[in-house]
Amino acid sequence: MVLLLQYTLIFASVLMLVALGGCFSERSGVVNIGLEGIMVIGALGGALVMKFLPVTVGAPVMVITTVLVSALFGLLFSLFLAVAAISFKADQTITGTAMNMLATAGATVAVKAMNTAASGGNDVSSDIAYTHAKDLFIVRMGSFEFNWFMLVAVICLVVSFVALYKTKFGLRLRACGEHPQAADSVGINVYKMRYAGVLISGLLGGLGGIVYITAGVSVWKFENGVAGFGFLALAVMIFGAWHPLKIALAALLFGFFRALGNVYSGFDFMLALNIPSVVYNMLPYIISLVVLAFTSKKSQGPKASGIPYDKGTR
Repeated sequence: MVLLLQYTLIFASVLMLVALGGCFSERSGVVNIGLEGIMVIGALGGALVMKFLPVTVGAPVMVITTVLVSALFGLLFSLFLAVAAISFKADQTITGTAMNMLATAGATVAVKAMNTAASGGNDVSSDIAYTHAKDLFIVRMGSFEFNWFMLVAVICLVVSFVALYKTKFGLRLRACGEHPQAADSVGINVYKMRYAGVLISGLLGGLGGIVYITAGVSVWKFENGVAGFGFLALAVMIFGAWHPLKIALAALLFGFFRALGNVYSGFDFMLALNIPSVVYNMLPYIISLVVLAFTSKKSQGPKASGIPYDKGTR
């Protein structure tokens, strides 16, 4: 039971961070389908820090540096979407899809090149090991392993709620996603606000990426990507009605079903069911389809989300 709670919280942290990122982007009026790719690039940045930064720096430096670099990598990669969708008014779905393909391929090639150079041409694997560094992120409380990323996720949740609903920035951002022409008429720079929304989504998505690849393993093959967690986070965002607190609850629900795939063998009644392990791994994706099938008609996202803004139209 403790292990189930532990995995539920860490997977919920991943989904919450990435879904919050998607929320900021869509609240500004830009659909970020590229969250999957942003997660991969953020994971790459964090994994490189964990691999090359000596563990002797201590837990605080390792945690802070990994968080900052992962967030920075995700933010920089999200610029592709921001420039294409906002400045050049490209199709947001196509741009995001291209980013997803580019990220996994680019990260795989980069890691293979790095491993090949380090081994003198003998190693062409696409994995990065961070076994010792990962231990610095964990505080053991009896049989429960508290991960500092859980605290980071909670902090991001609180900051996101305050930013969206208690500040002028949040009001302006939401206005740009609902009626950009009206926002522009009162002096709000829609382009800047949408850039801000997309970059924040990149920051949170990149952070979610490093949390994902450290959730259960100490070595990651980048050719595996993030197993569709970026799209699962979009389902969490929709189910959570684009609201941070509801997103957190939805993330816990989906995180619970994802955690079952890791710990079902520890429950005798689940073993007695004789259900293949792959079914448990599929559960969060099956649940997402069922949930969206019943709730998507009632879900009302930002009205201008996905619509390129043209200053000349009214």
